[in-house]
Amino acid sequence: MSQAAASLFRTVARTDPLKFWSGQALDYERVREFADLDTSEVARLTGLKKSSVRYDERAPKELREHFALIANICNLVFGFFDDDVKTRLWLTTPNPMLGNITPRDMIRTGRHAKLLRFITDALEDEAAAREETRAAIA
Repeated sequence: MSQAAASLFRTVARTDPLKFWSGQALDYERVREFADLDTSEVARLTGLKKSSVRYDERAPKELREHFALIANICNLVFGFFDDDVKTRLWLTTPNPMLGNITPRDMIRTGRHAKLLRFITDALEDEAAAREETRAAIA
């Protein structure tokens, strides 16, 4: 795959190692549990009334969209660590590159796009460094 193509598709996880998806359906409850979000946080994140938050096939569109993004972010990070414990730790650890807030707090406050850019830039930098190392060895 060319560098341009790799950059084009870098924002979407290639696989679903955390098993958030079952066929075409996203397991909203599994995503909620993994990201450690309570219903009040989900309501605030999605702009829904707390009474409208549900995690089944009739979940509101706002919840479905946000949770698909959260699932993708978690799968991208898992792709780096290859470990769900380390992925959860990364989500809950204050990060100096994010202004000393946790990635989970960025998710909770609806700053998915900024977090996704941070993750994809970091993954691209890591891949470039790996390629430079391989070229230096060859």
